[in-house]
Amino acid sequence: MKKYSSDSIRNVALVGHGGSGKTTVMESALFSTGAINRMGRVEDGNTVSDYEKLEIERSMSIGTSLIPIEWNNVKINFLDTPGYFDFVGEVISSLRVAGAAVIVVDASSGVQVGTEKVWKYANERKLPTFILVNKMDKENIDFENILNELRDKFGKSVAPFMIPMGGEDFTGFVNVVDMKARSFTDKGYSDGEIPDDMAASLEPIREMLIESVAESDEELLEKYFEGDAFTQEEIHKGLKNGIADGSIVPVLVSSAVKNNGVATLLDILAEYVPNPKEHFDYEGINPKTDEKEIRKCDEAEPFSGLVFKTIVDPFVGKISLLKVMSGQMKSGTELFNSSEDKSEKVGNLFILRGKTQIEATGAVAGDIIAASKLQNTKTGDTLCDKSKPIKYDKIKFPEPTLFMAVEPKSKGDEEKIGSGLNRLTEEDPTFQVIRNSETRQTLVGGQGDIHINVITSKLKDKFGVNVDIIDQKIPYRETIKGTSDVQGKHKKQSGGAGQYGDVHIRFSKSNEDFEFQEEIFGGSVPKQYIPAVEKGLRECLEKGVLAGFPVVNLKAVLYDGSYHDVDSSEMAFKVAASLAFKKGMQEANPVLLEPIMHVEINVPDDYMGDIMGDMNKRRGRILGMEPQNDGSQKVVAEAPMAEMFKYAIDLRSMTQARGSFTMKFERYEEVPAHLSDKIIEAVKREEE
Repeated sequence: MKKYSSDSIRNVALVGHGGSGKTTVMESALFSTGAINRMGRVEDGNTVSDYEKLEIERSMSIGTSLIPIEWNNVKINFLDTPGYFDFVGEVISSLRVAGAAVIVVDASSGVQVGTEKVWKYANERKLPTFILVNKMDKENIDFENILNELRDKFGKSVAPFMIPMGGEDFTGFVNVVDMKARSFTDKGYSDGEIPDDMAASLEPIREMLIESVAESDEELLEKYFEGDAFTQEEIHKGLKNGIADGSIVPVLVSSAVKNNGVATLLDILAEYVPNPKEHFDYEGINPKTDEKEIRKCDEAEPFSGLVFKTIVDPFVGKISLLKVMSGQMKSGTELFNSSEDKSEKVGNLFILRGKTQIEATGAVAGDIIAASKLQNTKTGDTLCDKSKPIKYDKIKFPEPTLFMAVEPKSKGDEEKIGSGLNRLTEEDPTFQVIRNSETRQTLVGGQGDIHINVITSKLKDKFGVNVDIIDQKIPYRETIKGTSDVQGKHKKQSGGAGQYGDVHIRFSKSNEDFEFQEEIFGGSVPKQYIPAVEKGLRECLEKGVLAGFPVVNLKAVLYDGSYHDVDSSEMAFKVAASLAFKKGMQEANPVLLEPIMHVEINVPDDYMGDIMGDMNKRRGRILGMEPQNDGSQKVVAEAPMAEMFKYAIDLRSMTQARGSFTMKFERYEEVPAHLSDKIIEAVKREEE
């Protein structure tokens, strides 16, 4: 692959709902440029983008693939992203480094949930956006309806650049910008005049584009009002300005599986996507002074780059994908990781195309490059020139919403599980690994059940560890509601020295986890043994009397006792304290406590009734509702952790994946009596 200057590079994220045909669009683009001799099929598992074993098995994209394409002396770095919601982190990181987004829409399905989500993400990034209506060769396609739906959902900025010809047969299209017809042939396509029966219907669409051109520039607006016609050069310039500022969103058409329309997509991207030099300045901070630093996307600037993806391979090692934000990057140089405050030696640099590695000696501002074996660098880190340091904002990934426990199928694999999962978190920052010391479970948190299944499959394929996925255990607590006054007496004679300890303790509820007081008068318990009593009680807190859960909110007052001059010892008083604890807990009305979670749910208005009804079924309480700027509602609620394990899956089902939520621990509350009995029984059965 030849070297390209910054102004000849385009970075484009291919996004959309799962199954809309993004990977097939990439196959068509590669075939159109001669990079491959034959188009692969997702169903056959032989596409350039979906090369991972799991992607081939599941016939779906799991990670973002970098696919650079050379077209008309322009290098287009495509980032082919997954469409399934569990892998949203791949979309977010790709949009962070893209100069534009192409939203692929399935013509037979129209606007889907995934379409709406990626539109929102691209809008938040203020990215120039294109919409490609794919699968136009399917039966019963009504392009006018699709166009109306797009405009209803995304506003009047949506403007068709291409109108399909041939009805259901999709024999070609009219390029509304240049007013030329393109017909598909066995050898590709041929350009010609617009069919007579389409001329009248094209007029209002053409006029809409001309108005958009006029609004992109004051001089053009004045010319428009004076009734003067625009030149083709003025039209193209005006459209480019409108696309760059988001006031125009071109709609294009294709049948990627038949390699129809994708070459025109490449033409339009090469012409209308802003090149990296046209990007606004990049803003970061100087890590040494915390003052604002600015970098232009220019080869002459000091080097800086943002790592947006990490690929972990147990054999090859770690591969870091980064966008060069400014300056130039060369192999063999020493750089500074300003996010970690560590130096990095750059090893081999290469251009990735799917899994194929093309050797490279360097990369210029605006390009995307892969580097191997960066030891201290992870996704979201900034690399820069040590003498001119800068640190960019981290990529903001969504928090995990579903936590499951993983257990090894073979004994002794615990260490391999931990090591493998930690390596995989480098590759995918949207999942977390937590070791719960209380329940002794390793928890994996992800974006959904498919995400967690993929993580465990990768654990098997890449690190040779088989695991079972099970529900996580609830970290219940025990406490008392009443009071008790008990004696704990430990007396043992066995030939030699005996054991004697006697304590009288009052137990009551406390606002603290544990309170210990002593009110001993007259030396009934010698001072040297009082710490042993407290220690004995504290050790007992680890295991309550109901089901063996930790005890909280307990106050113990040692007020009397007795001792033996010879047989008393610290151990004897510890045992006496533990006897008093068990008796005191039983007599003070012990109860089970469960963790209560604070939940914030964002949903469209249409689903409010379902969400509130479902929350009530989960023993939840609605605390309030707040309207959001995008027209959705934020529902604030509290619910027991035990009822929220699979909420990520259920919310997706209830809202057709339009809802999202965050959850955090709030406090402990008493478990209802009928449920408490069942929990205690279940724990006892498990112990048996």
